[in-house]
Amino acid sequence: MAKRIVLADPRGFCAGVDRAILTVQTILKAASARVDGLPPVYVRRQIVHNRHVVEDLAAQGAVFVQELAEIPDEAAAAGIPIVFSAHGVSPQVKAEAARRGMHVVDATCPLVSKVHREVLRFVREGYEIIYIGHRGHDEAVGVVGEDPVHVHLIEHEADVDSLDFRPEQKLVLLTQTTLSIDETAGTIAALKCRFPWMKEPPSSDICYATSNRQTAVKLVAERSDSVVIVGSANSSNSVRLMEVAQGALGERGRAHRVDDANELDPSWFDGVEAVGISSGASVPDELVAGVIEALRAQGFTDVSTVETIKENMHFVLPAELRRKPSQAR
Repeated sequence: MAKRIVLADPRGFCAGVDRAILTVQTILKAASARVDGLPPVYVRRQIVHNRHVVEDLAAQGAVFVQELAEIPDEAAAAGIPIVFSAHGVSPQVKAEAARRGMHVVDATCPLVSKVHREVLRFVREGYEIIYIGHRGHDEAVGVVGEDPVHVHLIEHEADVDSLDFRPEQKLVLLTQTTLSIDETAGTIAALKCRFPWMKEPPSSDICYATSNRQTAVKLVAERSDSVVIVGSANSSNSVRLMEVAQGALGERGRAHRVDDANELDPSWFDGVEAVGISSGASVPDELVAGVIEALRAQGFTDVSTVETIKENMHFVLPAELRRKPSQAR
């Protein structure tokens, strides 16, 4: 009997990632040749957390910077577009861009922007905000930056004891969009136990794509002896997928994360009859195809797919790219 590959569906690009990448591609495509040596576009931080995507866009001419200070004044004066990544930015970054007169194109995922708006609304209404997220992650930095005094970031269940609020203080819970539903369950339960009056927003902040990919990879793991998640190490949702897969595998096998097929270790699959595959929301499907081909070469020739839901979410390009030429800067 042939050794098997079990593919998760949905996997790979989500609507927010697709929009962010298309934003940079649209600017690159419309750019004219310059004689001043300036690039067609700058991007603050990685547009999405995937090394291959960033390298591909850089090869097309996009220049990636960590901070706006790295962008010369001549570029701002020339109106070179500055793209904010899918993970969002803090008000301080927006203020710096405005002060320098930069032509900003904001590719923040609309679902992340929703959390930013929730922060502002709840602060206006007198709430203290408990935010579950990963300290230092670009998305969490941007959200906490909306109001560092009233947004209290915690990462784990053990952090709940560090919080101290009196019953008369209005509290609300918000979360990073890329977290694992299972990962946050214990933390949320501990918060509800300690602060039973804490409010939750009408809908979860964990995004549809994160939830869908986690549901699919659980089913794939149940039918596999090992699971490979394609995604970069700094991709929160890819790392969470690996953790969810490992939880579903239990003692039966191991889950691994790779950037691409070159990172596969053949010894991982000794004695394995079925390998599950999924990928993070910022991963191009050609990287998954490369992993499949590498596994085929190891005898995993029977390929099937586990589909849990059809995704049809689509986000329009940022407003700056949808304006008519006469309206553009």
